[in-house]
Amino acid sequence: MEEMSNYQAGNNSMMVIDGIKLDRVQDSMNKIQQFQKVVQGALTEGHDYGAAFSGTSKPSLLKPGAEKILMLLGLTSEYEVIEKIQDYEDGFFAYTIRCVLTKGGQVITEGLGHCNSKEKKYDSDKQDKYMLGNTCLKMAKKRAQVDAALTVGSLSNIFTQDLEDMDQFNQSEKLENMTASDAKNIKLNFGKHKGKTLGEVFEIERSYIEWLNEKGRDEVIRKAAFELLSAEDDKKEAKKTNKKKENNKAVAESQPESETMDHDLGSEDEADDTDLPWN
Repeated sequence: MEEMSNYQAGNNSMMVIDGIKLDRVQDSMNKIQQFQKVVQGALTEGHDYGAAFSGTSKPSLLKPGAEKILMLLGLTSEYEVIEKIQDYEDGFFAYTIRCVLTKGGQVITEGLGHCNSKEKKYDSDKQDKYMLGNTCLKMAKKRAQVDAALTVGSLSNIFTQDLEDMDQFNQSEKLENMTASDAKNIKLNFGKHKGKTLGEVFEIERSYIEWLNEKGRDEVIRKAAFELLSAEDDKKEAKKTNKKKENNKAVAESQPESETMDHDLGSEDEADDTDLPWN
C-alpha cells in the first residue's frame, strides 16, 4: 500500500511538471534572479540586513530591508493577530501574527511570526515583565513581515529569517524610552571627549552637547544630547517657578502682618479717646 502511495505521488508530481510550459518557467527563473540582484544592490549592509547568526552563512534580513523589498514590489502589508496570550498576573505574553501581502486588493502571499515573553532574551531581572506585552507584539509583527518578504521575493537562498534582530530592536526601544538619567551614562567613543560619559561632558562643555544635539550623526547620541538639554531647561524653568512662588508667598505673609498692625494702632487710638475728660 505504501509503495502504491509513493507511486501515485510520483505520478501526481509528473502531472504538474507535464502541465507547465518550460519556456515560461525559465523566463520566471530569470526574472527571479534579476530581482534578487536588484534587491542585493538596493539593500544596505548593517541597516537592511546584518550578520548571520550561528548555523548559517547567509546574512539575516532586518525589518528595514523587508520594508524596502515590499516597496520595490509595490505590495501592501496587513496584520492579523491569530493567537494571543496576555496573562498580566504572571507577566506572560505570547502573540502569533499573520502578515498578509496584497497588491491591488489581491492577496499575494502571507508570512507568520511568533514571540513570547519566555524566550531567553527576555529572561532577566532587569526586565519589566508587564512591558513585555508590547515588546513581544512588535517582535511577532516584525518576524511575520520578514517571513512574508522572504517568501514573495524568493529570497530564502540569499537571506535567512532573522529571529533576533535584537541589536536594532533594542536600540529602537532604547531611543523611545530614554531618560536624562540614561543619557548621562552613555559613553562617547569618538571626538575630543572620547571615553567620557555625556554627563561628564555636559558638566565641562555644554556647547559640545548642543553640537551633538544639532549635528550628531549617531541617532542614540543625538537623542541623549537632546534629553540632557531638555532636562536642564526643565530644571531652570522649575527654579524660576519656585522662586516666583517663594516671592509671592513672602508678599502674602507680609501683607496680613501690616494690616494687623494698623488695626492694633486703631484700637489704641480708640482706647485713648475714651479716657478724654469730655467723654
